[in-house]
Amino acid sequence: MKPLDGVKVLDFSHALAGPYATLLLGDYGADVYKLEAPGGSDMGRGWGPPFIGGQAAFFLGLNRGKQGISIDLKKPEGVDLCLRLLDRMDVLIENFRPGTMDRLGLGYPAVHARNPQVVYCSISGYGQDGPAREDTAMDLIVQCSSGLVSITGSETGEQARCGYSVADVSAGMFAVIGILLALRARERTGEGQYIDVSMQDCMISAMTSNYMTYLGSGISPKPLGTGFATVAPYRVFQASDVGLSLAVGSEKLWSGFCRVIGRPDLETHPDFANNAVRCTNRAELETLLSGIFARRTAAEWVRDLNAAGIPCSPVRTFEDVVDHPQSGFREMFPTVDHSGAGPHRVTGTAVRLSATPGGPGSGAPLAGQHTLEALRELTDLDPETLMDLRERGVIFSDCSL
Repeated sequence: MKPLDGVKVLDFSHALAGPYATLLLGDYGADVYKLEAPGGSDMGRGWGPPFIGGQAAFFLGLNRGKQGISIDLKKPEGVDLCLRLLDRMDVLIENFRPGTMDRLGLGYPAVHARNPQVVYCSISGYGQDGPAREDTAMDLIVQCSSGLVSITGSETGEQARCGYSVADVSAGMFAVIGILLALRARERTGEGQYIDVSMQDCMISAMTSNYMTYLGSGISPKPLGTGFATVAPYRVFQASDVGLSLAVGSEKLWSGFCRVIGRPDLETHPDFANNAVRCTNRAELETLLSGIFARRTAAEWVRDLNAAGIPCSPVRTFEDVVDHPQSGFREMFPTVDHSGAGPHRVTGTAVRLSATPGGPGSGAPLAGQHTLEALRELTDLDPETLMDLRERGVIFSDCSL
């Protein structure tokens, strides 16, 4: 048993933010029906290399466990089919530009009138209202528009995009939170509701600690490399072989840290005796520590720092992480099967539930792989009608009934 068993999701989303949300829902038991135009309209299908068996690894990782259905929404019969499907759905999720679903006849008012219990979630760059409503956005754009890139990069001022698509992924996670909240509210009211998720809003919320630094000082923060404005020492130092990250977040940790590095005198030094003065004298402290850490390997420092309870880690590559015993023990890179790509590894689930655990199911769907099966199960259409719809191009499936 999984916690979302029985929850049915009609997924109109593409690329990353929406598919990541439905990936999480599917991993915890929801039946996710990924709807694409005939031939496969999710742009993520083409985001490569790498490709595995002709399938984009990007797409395979984000769409595992979903059922693929293909319906032409440019045809009135296609829209009617979607409305029929929504009679049986609990959740609709989409990440088109605001207004697109309304123009298709599948906006929230139409869906709510048809099935008031549907929880309807829209993800967009800047939200469904406001002066930036119509602005187009992708992850990099929102990393910039939200202020993230202004604080990300080297201390010399070179700006950098976050190494993963944090704006998309954050929006996907906030969408899941909203959907779960709305499903919980539906248990009391009997009705669904509309969820408006803005990627920019999500990034502002996720950067609460950074924005509070600005709101408390009135000074716009600048890039600090791997450093953190309100804690010191907190950054990556270079050991004799690889990078070593260090986070000394309390005075108790500072005391233990000074002993580990062989400099107990620093604990009460007037320039470093508490976090506030360490932040003020950050440059001097980091120069001093850089000389100390360069004398030994990262593994040696990690051994001694961990023994003293000091948070630290070497800077690992993806290869290091995939091969690490902790990743294997936590099953963070399980294998799934795909009809075209064959067996391949994906990322595992991050939230562990003791009684109703989640986990990846089948591989990602081919375009339209489950169209006939899903429509037969979820509508009252007979096989002859379904075959006629396929012959007229309203639906697409390379499978027979």
